[in-house]
Amino acid sequence: MKFKIRLENTRDAEEFVKAASECGGEVDLHSGVVYIDGKSLLGVLAMGIKREMDVHVSEHVYSSFKNEVKKFVVA
Repeated sequence: MKFKIRLENTRDAEEFVKAASECGGEVDLHSGVVYIDGKSLLGVLAMGIKREMDVHVSEHVYSSFKNEVKKFVVA
């Protein structure tokens, strides 16, 4: 399952990674041809902020995780 997010600064990245680390499922970020582990702060920062990214998350945690990071979700 997937949805789009946009992180505006390093604080947003830290908050996203914390939520991903606590969710209990797989969380990956995708932008262009690059896929990274959404639980890696270094990876998220390397992917870049202030850009839209696709979040791929395990189906069994999709709703709860999307709700946890809803302030980063873009339409």
